[in-house]
Amino acid sequence: MPPSFFFCTQRKRRARTRPAYNAQHIMNVMRTSEIAALLCAVLLLAALPSFSQQSPPSRQQQLESHARQAQEYLKENKLDLAETEFRALVALDPKNVDARGNLGVTLFFQAKYAEAIPQFRAALNMRSGLWKIEALLGIAEKRTGDLKEARRDLENAFPNAQEKNIRIQTGMELIDLYSQAGDLDKAAVTVGVLRGLEPTDEVILYTAYRIYSDLADESMLSLTLVAPNSARTHQLMAHELAKHGHTAEAIQNYRAALKIDPNLPGLHFELADMLNVSSDPGAKEEAEKEYKEALAVNPLDEQSECRLGDIAVQKNALKEAYDRYTRAVQLRPDDPEASIGLAKVLMSMDQPQKAEPLLEHAIQLDPTSAVAHFRLSTVYRQAGRTADAKHELAEYQKYKEMKEKLGDIYRAMRLQPAKEEHDDTDPRK
Repeated sequence: MPPSFFFCTQRKRRARTRPAYNAQHIMNVMRTSEIAALLCAVLLLAALPSFSQQSPPSRQQQLESHARQAQEYLKENKLDLAETEFRALVALDPKNVDARGNLGVTLFFQAKYAEAIPQFRAALNMRSGLWKIEALLGIAEKRTGDLKEARRDLENAFPNAQEKNIRIQTGMELIDLYSQAGDLDKAAVTVGVLRGLEPTDEVILYTAYRIYSDLADESMLSLTLVAPNSARTHQLMAHELAKHGHTAEAIQNYRAALKIDPNLPGLHFELADMLNVSSDPGAKEEAEKEYKEALAVNPLDEQSECRLGDIAVQKNALKEAYDRYTRAVQLRPDDPEASIGLAKVLMSMDQPQKAEPLLEHAIQLDPTSAVAHFRLSTVYRQAGRTADAKHELAEYQKYKEMKEKLGDIYRAMRLQPAKEEHDDTDPRK
């Protein structure tokens, strides 16, 4: 699960036992030591209230005593006793915002959500901008089935809360609500924000997968219902078939789409890519033709230029390959594939000094490119930079093994990666 509301530890337990949309169980796995830390984090101010100089000494002494005792009970994780003290504070001083908020917190973490809600609302009515309190209020409302109010309060708190853990927990609760309501677009936006906050959190990544998959399924169904025989529907079917390794069937659908609309942007390129990996003997030649057709439809198609450069290299037509890759780099300087391709040709033309900055730029764009690391290690070795060459070779090996493992996972899932890096790193080449 994502980090709990105000916790920094124990964030990822039981992540696969329940749907990622539902954040309910996060509160159930908190250890007692964590609850004490949380309570300290959510106190609105130092628990001691401010008192008017005109208050009778006896009342002031009572307030101080209850506040002090509440703090002691919190330190000992005695939430029920702390609750009693905060109730006494509220009874003596109903307009004490801190006492109201802290009473709500102690009730919340005892799962007394219905009792916590009026305390949170009272605190917010007296002081706006208490985003932690409003977030807890939204979660409490969600737990008690008041989904409309929960959504309103969580939506208010989510963009305003400054603490990362609070935003993550609030976002997860919102995603759950959006998913239940079928608002997948809003769920996708929210999970995108969470990915920016914690790019490597496994629960957030899984939640993103679920949301995007559901959104893709919804879009696919809508398209097939609205335009069942359109070029886009055939293109969509081809995508799905290709993803599951059904190359021949994907090619058939791409061809059907081209018959309907031969000028559809990207269609010639996608068909060419399928032909490029086909086992059909004549497919390679047809692929080259389709890449050229793609450029005829869109002269700025940088990917087709790269693929034609690859084909030219295979034919040992270095001049054509150089021209193709050079234009690709001009069209998209931020595409590491184009830079690597041009560097490869320059190395074949015995110009490693020109290849070096291209490979370094490619690694800046994609540090995981095994091919770029391997070729840069070769350039460094030729330049006498032994230590740098060893470092790049080690990086090559690391990322090569990583991508081989990913390939095994894709094969186990019977999926075709959206884009595979062409490994031409055999030292004999």
